[in-house]
This record gives sequence, C-alpha cells and structure tokens, in this order.
Amino acid sequence: MALRILLTSFQTWLPHHKSNSSDDLLMEISQLIDAEVTVYTPPKLTLLRQLPVDVDLASSCAIAKINELQPDIIICCGMAESRANLTVESHATRGDTVIKTPVDLEKLVTGLAETEISHDAGKFVCEGLYYSVLDYLRKNKLNSSCIFLHVPILTLNNLSIVLGDFHLIIQKMASLKVPSGS
Repeated sequence: MALRILLTSFQTWLPHHKSNSSDDLLMEISQLIDAEVTVYTPPKLTLLRQLPVDVDLASSCAIAKINELQPDIIICCGMAESRANLTVESHATRGDTVIKTPVDLEKLVTGLAETEISHDAGKFVCEGLYYSVLDYLRKNKLNSSCIFLHVPILTLNNLSIVLGDFHLIIQKMASLKVPSGS
C-alpha cells in the first residue's frame, strides 16, 4: 500500500497579499500531480488547500481530513513573509505546553539546499494549527508523522530551490515511514 501524505496550506490574510506562498507551493505541486510526474508516486499526496486563517476552523478542517484519510505523513505549510528560506518548525506552543515533532529534523534537513530548522512557529494561526495537529495525533495515539514548514514568498530566484527542497522533504519523510496497513 502506498504512503498517504496530507499537505495543507492557508488562504491570504492581509489585504496586500495577492496569494499565500504556502498555497502557491501546493499549487506548484498539484500541477506536477496533474501532469502525472512520476516523482510523486508511489506516495499518495492529498492537498488540503487554502485553510481559513482561523486556528479553530483550520484545525477542525485539518483534523477532519486526517480522520478521513488516516495519512502516514502530514506536512502543514504556512507563509513566512519575512523569511528568506524554507523553514521546518521544531515545535508548537500553547500557553506553557510545548509539543515537539517526533521527526528527526536534523536528519531531515541534511543535504537540503536552503531549508533550516526554526524554533519559532510564529504565535499565529500557523503555530495554532501545528499545535492542534500534534496534540490530536498524540492524544489519539496515531502513528502519523507531522511537520510544519514555513514557506518564504516565492520568486523566480527561489522557486526551483524551494520546490527542490520540498520534494526532498517529502522523499525523506516517506523513506522513514512504513505505510499503515503494511
């Protein structure tokens, strides 16, 4: 059975945003899927695009999709307008509670062109979603791996690098997982 991977993105939230770079990245990925580029098989990618910029609503949508798909891997994506590189978040915080991703991030970013580990998920809807998903997986003893990626504004100069690193992240996470039901 092929791995099931859930990818999420957000809508825009400020008037000057023409798009959300997390959704732009998933749009690029969806075009590769639509073109049946073999690089994204056998993992089955499901895209949950344009989540609302509201922690409760976004979390509810993501958790409903997790219940429906039972994905092996979850990669939540959000825009980081002020960051220059793709960054993978080490943890999410709510109040005094910190939940770390169990994914070995040092191993994950080794060999990537310009992806870094971040220890600041932003205290906004991105961190709220990440916390909710990690908490849900933990409380329900689900075996899904979850990370959160902050995506910089995509430009002609960084698009191929970000796409390349994103593809490698999917490959690396897939290589560490055994599909459910195997």
